[in-house]
Amino acid sequence: MMTDPISDLLTRVRNGVQAKQPKVDIPASELKVAIVDLWKRGGYIKNYKLYQQEKRGVLRIYLKYVGKGEPVIQGLRRVSKPSRRVYASYHKIPKVLNGLGMSAVSTSKGVLNDEAARESKIGGEILCSIW
Repeated sequence: MMTDPISDLLTRVRNGVQAKQPKVDIPASELKVAIVDLWKRGGYIKNYKLYQQEKRGVLRIYLKYVGKGEPVIQGLRRVSKPSRRVYASYHKIPKVLNGLGMSAVSTSKGVLNDEAARESKIGGEILCSIW
């Protein structure tokens, strides 16, 4: 049993980027799909697909590279952990690298990026950051 599936997602993507892999497969969940969808809309990954294998689903993430194989994803960080949850109201959600990055925020309206949460004036749990 996995204790922190979001950290597992971030670690697998980070390892895939460092190894310059074209794609990464991870066990699927609704929360992971929501986070990866934010990354796709933000331009950090090419695409993602959800496959059904036996009982479990598999989320395949296609990583994005530019120029001479430089990864678009420069860094990933888990903000709210199972041992220490981090919540913020909408006006206290921090910007990642002064707006160059993006945070995934779990709100009552679903998982939103930090900018959309500020615009909707909804706070929540800050799950992770990407830049």
